[in-house]
Amino acid sequence: MKDRIVIDIGQIMDEIFEATRNLGESFGGGAHERKAEDYFHWNDQTDYYPSYSYPPMNVYLTKAKEMVFEFALAGFQEQDIQIEYQGDYMVFSAKSPEMEPEEDVRYFKRRLKFKPIENQRYYVPEDKFDREATKAVFKNGVLKITVPPKETIETKEGIKVEIVKEEDE
Repeated sequence: MKDRIVIDIGQIMDEIFEATRNLGESFGGGAHERKAEDYFHWNDQTDYYPSYSYPPMNVYLTKAKEMVFEFALAGFQEQDIQIEYQGDYMVFSAKSPEMEPEEDVRYFKRRLKFKPIENQRYYVPEDKFDREATKAVFKNGVLKITVPPKETIETKEGIKVEIVKEEDE
């Protein structure tokens, strides 16, 4: 009998829904009014942005409800970095540094490799964050992007249409 790998799709979906619920609650998705300290009771070990391993980065929410992105970009130039918003996403790209490989060199260990960063998308809800007030600071090889919260949070509730009874003619 051959060994079979069995994947429990139900368990995977449960984990996805739990992570999504936790993320929604951290942004104030609950029906009741929340205090600032309520935003910090999530699991720090949960990776809400698991897709990108390069460049190394941190994403966190401050007590003032600012969303902060920190990217480790040693060797990159400020003019080669591009940040823009498309829909509910911040799109991050960077052109890789021009590095000439050393000739006649034998590496004992080579971990420092530069590669371009192309269209990495990070969820920044348009209705919860003031994206026009975004600040980006590039210092000592670290790019820190701070997105402040909106003063008034817009809801994406629909518009209620009143139904009127038509009178007979």
